Amino acid sequence: MGKKIFSGVQPTGNLHLGNYLGAIKNFVELNNDNENDCIFCVVDLHAITINQDPKELRNNIRETVATFIASGIDAEKSIIFNQSQVSAHSEAAWILSCTARMGWLNRMTQFKEKAGKDKEKASIGLYSYPVLMAADILLYDSTHVPVGDDQKQHLELCRDIAQKFNNDFNVNDFFKIPEPLIQKEFSRIMSLKDGLKKMSKSELSDLSRINLTDEKDQIINKIKKAKTDPLPMPSNIDELEKRPEAKNLIGIYSSLTGLKLEKIIKDFSGKNFSEFKENLSQALVDKINPISVEIKKLLNEKNYLDKILSEGCKKANDIASRKIKKIHEIVGF
Repeated sequence: MGKKIFSGVQPTGNLHLGNYLGAIKNFVELNNDNENDCIFCVVDLHAITINQDPKELRNNIRETVATFIASGIDAEKSIIFNQSQVSAHSEAAWILSCTARMGWLNRMTQFKEKAGKDKEKASIGLYSYPVLMAADILLYDSTHVPVGDDQKQHLELCRDIAQKFNNDFNVNDFFKIPEPLIQKEFSRIMSLKDGLKKMSKSELSDLSRINLTDEKDQIINKIKKAKTDPLPMPSNIDELEKRPEAKNLIGIYSSLTGLKLEKIIKDFSGKNFSEFKENLSQALVDKINPISVEIKKLLNEKNYLDKILSEGCKKANDIASRKIKKIHEIVGF
């Protein structure tokens, strides 16, 4: 039996290599497996937990859809929609927030990281958004959710909420308990300027990341300038652990080519970084440049992108509205 897969991407604009290798590449593989039913949601409700420029947000929603399509996700096979257009998400989030417990949310480490020291000034949305994430997943009877390390805790919360709701209302298996889909053979993508910091669009220097809209010359230049250490290429895996920049670049090459780390280390052991960087640049250009060209082309076809969202919203609404109707009956509305 196939998997029912739900995944959400925030429309923050400027998606980069970390987003592609960490999530979108995996989405394409899941989409291509005919056994799977995939729902890819542009989570614009999550995006407004921090201030957004409305015009920019609208553009970013389209850019996220363009990135999905350019990367190889088939809108005919999967549902692609934006969350704000399916009202069941907001409604289910409120109902499930009455099931979720304060103690559970207080344990969420991501809120502590994002709110920082001044958490009194953080929005309630930033605090409670894991409950909305649970609603996103549970409305579609999702069996599996692709998650990175930073979202594992939120999926655990989703599972707790589902189980408590089922128990509280004595409705066994009403909400399916979703399983995490952890990507195999994946190395977390770090900044090209600091191997200890995650690649991020919020880092000031554009040289710290490969954007999915970068052109060939930009990609080659960024890899040429990527930080390394003074030693030659490492000769074994243990050495790699002590050299974060080398580990990051070799991890990127492995994720792009499918080659095992051991094979890459064997091929480049003791050589200069410049030779390895040439190979890495070529692998990046081969993979990212066609996506970049297609994203730019699609961004000029706003009606086409809006049509994908409109059709996806109808399909998503059809599923979610049936589930919310049953939720109403269960809670006594």
